[in-house]
Amino acid sequence: MTTITLSDSRTLAYAEYGDPRGKPVFFFHGTPGSRLFRPPDEVTKKMGVRLICTDRPGYGQSTFQPGRGLLDWPADVAQLADALGLDKFYIAGHSGGGPHTLACAFGLPDRVTAAATLSGAGPVDAPGATDGMTPLNKFGFKFGRYLPWPVGRAITWMIFRERCADPAKAMDRETEIGVRPPADEEIITRPEVRDLCIKTEVEAFRPGLKGMAWDVRLITRPWGFRLDGIRVPVQLWHGTVDNLTSVPMAQHMAGKIPNGRLTIFPDEGHMLLFPHWEEILTALCKS
Repeated sequence: MTTITLSDSRTLAYAEYGDPRGKPVFFFHGTPGSRLFRPPDEVTKKMGVRLICTDRPGYGQSTFQPGRGLLDWPADVAQLADALGLDKFYIAGHSGGGPHTLACAFGLPDRVTAAATLSGAGPVDAPGATDGMTPLNKFGFKFGRYLPWPVGRAITWMIFRERCADPAKAMDRETEIGVRPPADEEIITRPEVRDLCIKTEVEAFRPGLKGMAWDVRLITRPWGFRLDGIRVPVQLWHGTVDNLTSVPMAQHMAGKIPNGRLTIFPDEGHMLLFPHWEEILTALCKS
């Protein structure tokens, strides 16, 4: 793990994986998440990818940023890229990292070569946006935008405090009550994936739940930019049984982004990135 000090004195933490001389790809974790969430190292090394994973503000070792908007994130990424000596780069994001990816695609068109969203969250005003979601996610997407910050933060704490305290126990509980579709359950119970997800969340929640609560607030409110204003190629990858983000969201975004291309995987869910890492990274880096 490495950190840089940003222009406003905040700390931004990141980690690098894969081939240090490979094609640079910034990867943005989900909600919640941390810089530890990434594909297996053998995949990125084999593919010649230099993967740079960040902690967003309020997660892991990165300083919380009061009042942050989605379009503040590209400035952080640009400063990190400058510190690493990178002029152009690729970007990808999973779940709640999807809107942050699109914000960078919009805000850094001369630096982002291509972008990808993997099971990415979409605008809540998309037709059928919450179709097929779990009750919890449906509630968050429908009502998150209306909650004052103290209320949203308190609700996040009430819902996720046990997961924050013991991610492994929470994950096992979700298995017991059948929250995940079979495709996701098969993936997340693999020992290596389970271990990665637990370590990711332990680090994500190190400073508490404020980062996650703000992420939810950002994602469910107007994003501050138009999808049809994105000039770089964007690939969207989604599974038909994803119950955390929805196919209608992905279809809406792909229809709005001028150079957007949607790939839908039948009978796959929110964790589709694990069996498809090589395919996704290959397509991204060929764009």
